Amino acid sequence: MDMDNARDALVQEARELLAAMEMALMQIEAEGASSEAINAIFRAAHTIKGSAGLFAFERIVSFTHVAESVLDKVRNGSLPLDTNLLSLLLECGDYIGELVDAIAARREEEEPDPVKRGRLEVSLNALLGVTAAAHPAVHAMGAAADTAQIEVDDGSAVSSDNWHLSLRFSPDVLRNGMDPLSFLRYLGTIGRIVHIVTLPDALPDARVMDPEACYLGFEVDFASDADRQTIEGVFEFVREDSEIRILPPHGKIAEYIGLIQSLAEPAGRLGEILVKGGALTPSELDNVLAQQAAEPVPAKPLGTLLVEQDKVPQAVVAAALTKQKQGEEKRTQEQKFIKVEVSKLDALIDLVGELVIAGAAANLVAHREKHARFEEATQSISSLVEQIRDAALTLRMVPIGEVFQRFPRVVRDISRELGKEIQLLVTGADTELDKSMVEKLSDPLMHIVRNAMDHGIESKEARVMAGKAVEGTLRLNAYHESGSIVIEVSDDGRGLDRDRILAKAIERGLVSAEQQLSDGEIYRLIFEPGFSTAEQVTNLSGRGVGMDVVKKNIESLRGEVEIVSRQGQGTTVRIRLPLTLAIIDGFQVMVGDSQFVIPLELVIECIDISSHDMRHNIVKLRGEPLPFVRLRELFDLPEAEHVRESLVVVQYGQQRAGLVVDKLLGEFQAVIKPLGLLFGEVKGISGSTILGDGRVALILDVPHLVQRTMRAKVAQLARSLS
Repeated sequence: MDMDNARDALVQEARELLAAMEMALMQIEAEGASSEAINAIFRAAHTIKGSAGLFAFERIVSFTHVAESVLDKVRNGSLPLDTNLLSLLLECGDYIGELVDAIAARREEEEPDPVKRGRLEVSLNALLGVTAAAHPAVHAMGAAADTAQIEVDDGSAVSSDNWHLSLRFSPDVLRNGMDPLSFLRYLGTIGRIVHIVTLPDALPDARVMDPEACYLGFEVDFASDADRQTIEGVFEFVREDSEIRILPPHGKIAEYIGLIQSLAEPAGRLGEILVKGGALTPSELDNVLAQQAAEPVPAKPLGTLLVEQDKVPQAVVAAALTKQKQGEEKRTQEQKFIKVEVSKLDALIDLVGELVIAGAAANLVAHREKHARFEEATQSISSLVEQIRDAALTLRMVPIGEVFQRFPRVVRDISRELGKEIQLLVTGADTELDKSMVEKLSDPLMHIVRNAMDHGIESKEARVMAGKAVEGTLRLNAYHESGSIVIEVSDDGRGLDRDRILAKAIERGLVSAEQQLSDGEIYRLIFEPGFSTAEQVTNLSGRGVGMDVVKKNIESLRGEVEIVSRQGQGTTVRIRLPLTLAIIDGFQVMVGDSQFVIPLELVIECIDISSHDMRHNIVKLRGEPLPFVRLRELFDLPEAEHVRESLVVVQYGQQRAGLVVDKLLGEFQAVIKPLGLLFGEVKGISGSTILGDGRVALILDVPHLVQRTMRAKVAQLARSLS
């Protein structure tokens, strides 16, 4: 096994489970407790502990074990899940996350925050009725030594509430460097040895006794909340050569049945269900399967063997068989997923990109050769390549809900810290966008949300005085529009103070007092580095850092940020992003000898402008003025004579503009290539692509060009009025 891959898989699984755990806790707080949500939380903690135990990550195992014990009491109804316990469990989830982060950073030997852990464990143990002095210890060994009564395992299930362990160590265990007593002492770290009996029946006559051989067996009554696999793990190093039987307490039988019934996934085979339910360990399953394989055909069913050997009680096997039947019925109806490394998807997208470029080259050759059958073949290939491209890009599309799901907790904690009542409304969480964007959106959204809660939404008293509901509202919304994804963060707070922002900008020299700025341009000043109008600096915001990071991060994704605000009514921060960063459908145009690509989804129409009235970079189109820009002038290209120009009408958001070009070349699949540091700051260009003939075409930054033309239109109107 590749341990690095296994460790990465554990970290990823633990983080997903913690996210599910937090979501379930937030759901309980919003909608009230339900057995389904409580079971989901318990399963998450149980799985994290079990997975960590496989790798002997004891810090996370021991901490999660205490939390799991509390969850068990909640699940059994003996402990109410109130607000304080919810907060405690959320904190525990955070700390488990820190332990997982430590594993990811290969610092699992270090305790991330001993003080925090100690505080949390004291709180958890108080709920369990456990004091520090009552922690499990090894004293049971001494007490056990006084016990004289011998109990012989008769093969039946345990009738008490304790586990029963029947241990027969290999005679060679001492020669192999193992001390049987050390395993019993270690057993005391995960529970309490209630009763222990030493079995001397295998002792030979003293004359033939080998002093280096082990002849003793042990029968142990063991009180512990640990699961079967954890107990078996104590004997991991001697398991193969020894005979170790672990019989569950009666109380555990009901627990096993409950766990098996609550398994969410189609569990598959009987043995797998029993292992997932904790009633059987993988090694026990392997042993019984090996025995079954050695039996003459027809061999006894697995369930029969397990019951006959007292490995699993009859009731638990029956519950597992019922679960197996349910799983088989659902299997055909359920969608199946597989996990794929992001790097593999990236490699696939890169290869598809190269395929698109090679297909364009083949199309060009076929067109130049004017070979009908060749052209027909390349067109068929192009159609297939386009389908492959769309399918490959879909693989990287994920719902934005992956980002939104962390905000219920953020809003809960910050609103409590600020002493405000704020409800979070989330819509459009199913809206999909490129996986690479999802990862980079988290920080900008966090800054915007924190600012909205800290500075946007008023205090309870201020809201009452303003005639508003005491509870403020924060909305997260996402939707598709004109080939882009739009993400909005809105609040119903006090709104931005236009005059105050402008005064601060003039004071800092960002703008002059004579400049005529629209409301949108003034609001965008808050994205300037170090800009803040906050009177007080809090630990959440107010230092003027954060919003400039928002702008930089969004622009690095080829996106735009827009602010709409009405004083006293609230603010909306609108982020607009392209759907994908890899391959787009483009529309190819030409100016002089230079070729450009416009994202096809932003193209509305193309018209011949020879018959249109065009003055001062504004053309009248169907009676409406449309601002335009000539790409020849914009990029300072040589003048050309006798060129019949065309106008490409593009739309970004709700704004339209025209781009004047020499020639329309048609649709084109463009593989986006970065511009590099040299051209990265050039306005009006968002990337480049390679054409079929090997030349490079620039991809136009339509949002920037639309804004440029709109500003020119406003300036023209201002001049005409003056």
